[in-house]
Amino acid sequence: MQFGIFTVGDRTVDPTTGREPSEHERISAMVTIAQKVEEVGLDVFATGEHHNPPFVPSSPTTMLGYIAAKTRRIILSTATTLITTNDPVKIAEDYAMLQHLSEGRVDLVLGRGNTGPVYPWFGQDIRQGIPLALEKYALLRKLWREDVVNWQGQFRTPLQDFQSTPRPLAGVPPFVWHGSIRSPEIAEQAAFYGDGFFANHIFWPASHTQKMVGYYRERFEYYGHGSAEQAIVGLGGQVFMRKNSQDAVKEFRPYFDNAPVYGHGPSLEDFTEQTPLTVGSPQQIIDRTLGFRDYVGNYQRQLFLMDHAGLPLKTVLEQLDLLGEEVVPVLRREFAQNRSAAVPAGPTHASLVAEAAKTDAAAPASGSRTGAASGLSASAKLA
Repeated sequence: MQFGIFTVGDRTVDPTTGREPSEHERISAMVTIAQKVEEVGLDVFATGEHHNPPFVPSSPTTMLGYIAAKTRRIILSTATTLITTNDPVKIAEDYAMLQHLSEGRVDLVLGRGNTGPVYPWFGQDIRQGIPLALEKYALLRKLWREDVVNWQGQFRTPLQDFQSTPRPLAGVPPFVWHGSIRSPEIAEQAAFYGDGFFANHIFWPASHTQKMVGYYRERFEYYGHGSAEQAIVGLGGQVFMRKNSQDAVKEFRPYFDNAPVYGHGPSLEDFTEQTPLTVGSPQQIIDRTLGFRDYVGNYQRQLFLMDHAGLPLKTVLEQLDLLGEEVVPVLRREFAQNRSAAVPAGPTHASLVAEAAKTDAAAPASGSRTGAASGLSASAKLA
């Protein structure tokens, strides 16, 4: 299991002080948080991608490249790389460059985001969200896996004898997770290629996440990538903790009540009952998180959102200390118990290079079956 932090990089007024951090303060805080992730022994730091206030991370590779120079061990990832509005050529080159700079410590979560206006800002039509995701990722795969690409599609100009540069480190592209909250087409896409599936796991009840992950696992097996339990699954989640659960609830309540995403809606108590949000003691965080396995099976990556809704940096760093010292060591031990040897470990560049060396002479598994992939016609044609 890999454990880490993902951030959306929001600038939100602290409801207890009325103070809003500047863009510079928020960007600097994200770097500090990433360094703290490594310090406390976690495995992954992931940043979102947004192009509108109140968010600051418009350039994930710039931020992650800077963090790469300040860390040595953690995997640098994205909470969402906008596959629908970014150019696949630019994604291919930017993340390959980041691979080299970080010595392979990079992967990414591809998604469509949750900001509708971003589509026209980048010259796209939101009504084409799914076709854009399918076609653009098919091109991205080719750019990373073929030295010279000839390509023609619906959503960008054709490519003729094109080679993206630099090439992926050691000839192995970054691992790709496909992120989605509610779209089975994206779970299908992840399964079709044998990639990872990342469920946001914040706003929806456990039954919804169970259905999405279950569908992905079923289709992963159908496409011949391995058994359902060998599918690569990641989960998000949000927690807030203090030594005493009553103190945690009291401190977090004003942040929850005023959060731009879920504030002014259901009560904190209702939300924590109906969704995976967990507010309480370290033991409560442990118990709730271990329960995720009951409905998604053994999985590979657990990321927590801890710096949302105006929480001050000091508080976030205290949360990370508790996570690293009291929560994650127990989770590592407990998740390892009764875990089938067939379940893969979390992907790393080293593991992908080793796997590529074993299968170098074999035909690629992805795209071997195309006819029955509902919602993947564009992807199948372009694979």
